[in-house]
Amino acid sequence: MRIDTGVAALALPGQRESGDLSLVKRVGHGVLAAVVDGLGHGQEAAEAAHAAVGVIDRHAKEPLPDLIKRCHTSLVGTRGVVLSVAVFDPGTKTMTWIGIGNVCGLLLRGDGGAKPSRVSLVTVAGFVGLEESHIAPRVVPIARGDTLILATDGISTSFSDSLQPRLAPQAMADDILARHATRKDDALVLVARYVGG
Repeated sequence: MRIDTGVAALALPGQRESGDLSLVKRVGHGVLAAVVDGLGHGQEAAEAAHAAVGVIDRHAKEPLPDLIKRCHTSLVGTRGVVLSVAVFDPGTKTMTWIGIGNVCGLLLRGDGGAKPSRVSLVTVAGFVGLEESHIAPRVVPIARGDTLILATDGISTSFSDSLQPRLAPQAMADDILARHATRKDDALVLVARYVGG
């Protein structure tokens, strides 16, 4: 499976380290994409985010509900995180997705005639590491050219109103960050486009 990706990030002004992190990793024949936002900002937020990304990286082959449980157990005693994780599966031509907290997810259809042309990936309320959430993953079909956008709360949710879907993933991530970062928190945008199997 080929996924083209782009990531753009910005630490809160005055902070040396961002608490918003991402991971893109090959998992079998598929690809996992994750965005993690440590609660608050600064060093403690970054430590929680690094711990979550480490767990996701080490256990990426596990089913998403099990992966979230592992994250929760590992993060007890930290500030906690919010996150969204997606797995692209070329065999079934699906994307399986799970989100806890306010990491926004949006899937843009590559086929201009597809209905609907975009799918909002609704998260459940909660904080991984502070309260255990029981959530079933959502599975959506994907086709060549479909583009996933994951954005932390340092990006204004209005970013979805002015997207330029023809941009390459890195250019799209850079554009969203430049035009929609609130500069009141760490900010990160991950763009992942399914190019083909």
